[in-house]
Amino acid sequence: MSNQTHHREADEALTTKKKKEEEPCFELSGKLAEETNRYKGITLLFNEPPEARKPIDRWRLYVFKDGEPLNKPICIHHQSCYLFGRERKIADIPTDHPSCSKQHAVIQYREVEKEKSDGMMGKKQVRPYIMDLGSTNKTCINGSPIEPQRYYELFEKDTIKFGNSSREYVLLHENSTK
Repeated sequence: MSNQTHHREADEALTTKKKKEEEPCFELSGKLAEETNRYKGITLLFNEPPEARKPIDRWRLYVFKDGEPLNKPICIHHQSCYLFGRERKIADIPTDHPSCSKQHAVIQYREVEKEKSDGMMGKKQVRPYIMDLGSTNKTCINGSPIEPQRYYELFEKDTIKFGNSSREYVLLHENSTK
């Protein structure tokens, strides 16, 4: 009888194991996030936040090298974010300097509600922010390096540098006073 009990317990264990194999697994694998965060076969180092919006103001980046203007300004108001980096397959604005990372930084427009001087909340605005994506050689705003993986609000006439590149990007919009 004990042999029969042992046999029945083994059958029950095998049945339970088979049932578990057939049941769906709802644990987080990270695969969905990885797949939804791919562009042209490359996994992006950032996700757009829920407050991402296309800007209303017509922002532009004026590019300077060694104090001299280069080419025409880069219009950065047609989409909600712009990726800077050496990976030309996915970068909106390529930064070819060897000290720049493949995915170096992103300018992200975000809808934010600003507090007025009287402490009351004002109307919502779409403002530009920049985030360094964990680059090796940092991103600088007005000569100061910024911490990676954190949004920094950008203001008119801010100067941005990527890595050790001598190019400087000055942020202005069409209504800027020169």
